[in-house]
Amino acid sequence: MVAALLADLFESHRAHLLSAAYRLTGSVADAEDAVQESWLRLATAHQSEIEDLRAWLTTVVSRICLDRLRSAAVRRESYVGQWLPEPIVTGSTPSRLPDPLEAVVRKQDSQLAALIVLDSLTPPQRVAFVLHDGFAVPFDEIAEILDVSVEAARQLATRARRAAARRPEPVADAEHQDAVRNLLEALSSGDIERVVATLHPDATFLADAGGTTPTALNAVAGAAKVARLAVGLLRRYGMDPAGPREMAAEFVNVNGQLGLLLPERASQDGYPGYPTRVIGFTVRDGLIWGAYDLANPAKLTGIRLPH
Repeated sequence: MVAALLADLFESHRAHLLSAAYRLTGSVADAEDAVQESWLRLATAHQSEIEDLRAWLTTVVSRICLDRLRSAAVRRESYVGQWLPEPIVTGSTPSRLPDPLEAVVRKQDSQLAALIVLDSLTPPQRVAFVLHDGFAVPFDEIAEILDVSVEAARQLATRARRAAARRPEPVADAEHQDAVRNLLEALSSGDIERVVATLHPDATFLADAGGTTPTALNAVAGAAKVARLAVGLLRRYGMDPAGPREMAAEFVNVNGQLGLLLPERASQDGYPGYPTRVIGFTVRDGLIWGAYDLANPAKLTGIRLPH
């Protein structure tokens, strides 16, 4: 009975823990592992010593995530190409079976643009900022997690807050959707000038394949360069207006906003194939400000679509 009650109590906090762990790590796999590990630690902990279960679990998950962040920082040093967060890909309508990840991406703080900024922070900055500003964890508890003074924890969060202010303000879903559809219509025409008109002057294209498939290794900046790259890629794969292939893409939600899922495609008629990839977008002033090509299979464990 006690074990069953403990399990029920833990499940009541799962969505909160998963949300915190995903924002802390930017990784679906690491977030789910951290939450599962927190359950294992809870099952062997002395229950009488836990005054606030939610706070205790949040601290445990945060410490696990801090270790994961430090390991990821080492991996990034030898990573091929750009490093992007792992996307959470869901259908346009909620699934019939409840999935805690769907609740996570309803929050603006879990959109791709926000997570990309978080990836630019040091692990201690990220933990201090996410826990305090995102989950109202007091600085004395954050200081204990990070093994620093309370004032140092405040300073870490302040620096992170300045970096977070650089991201574009989130836009309404309708504005985001219009911008994405305008881009796709322009791409289907093959007219570079039409494509440029759908892009913000400061548009950036980032691709993360981890060396598993050909893609742009460096960031591509500026509307004209991004437009030429996009049109060139469609031509390369035979999906431009003059090509024999249609662009087989499915509209999905990428971290809660409209994006694309391109299923794996084999080589055909002299045109190369490509693996499954997810395309996410950020919109600013009604135009595409960021386009993100996520093609590393190891980072696509967050695809949660009904079969």
